[in-house]
Amino acid sequence: MRKILIVIDMQKDFIDGALGTKEAVAIVPAVVRKIKSYPAEDVYATRDTHPENYLDTQEGRYLPVRHCIRGTEGWQLCKEVAPLIPEGHIFDKPTFGSTELAEAVRKMAEREELEVELAGLCTDICVVSNALLLKAVLPEMKISVDASCCAGVTPQKHEAALETMRSCQIQGI
Repeated sequence: MRKILIVIDMQKDFIDGALGTKEAVAIVPAVVRKIKSYPAEDVYATRDTHPENYLDTQEGRYLPVRHCIRGTEGWQLCKEVAPLIPEGHIFDKPTFGSTELAEAVRKMAEREELEVELAGLCTDICVVSNALLLKAVLPEMKISVDASCCAGVTPQKHEAALETMRSCQIQGI
């Protein structure tokens, strides 16, 4: 069985930029260690990607903080993580969950038995969205989330998201 790691939105804006938190800063070393524990070819990442007119979108109206605007410094994966993600293994996503990522994982799972581990930001928004999307597409696949390599908008929301994922048979580490 092949085990892959998906690193969710380890971008500057979510770590120490527009929407950064001390909890997000604190997990960076653990995420780097986690990535290095996998063969490079088994590591994938997502990148939250918004247009210049982000504030005019539905998400922008509910979260009126410009962040992860394509091409900006805040959109980039953090400097510790970026060199560890192989070329072609980054999925830019315009919203919380990536249907493109889910489809790519589904295609991989057609060729071989897969297990997926997730890490990254934010537990209560994009990590949970991608975990549930993957579970919906591949209900029999084992999906796990390393809580020590995730941070939420708040510690309470982080814990709530982990509980939601456990309820949906997504394992915690």
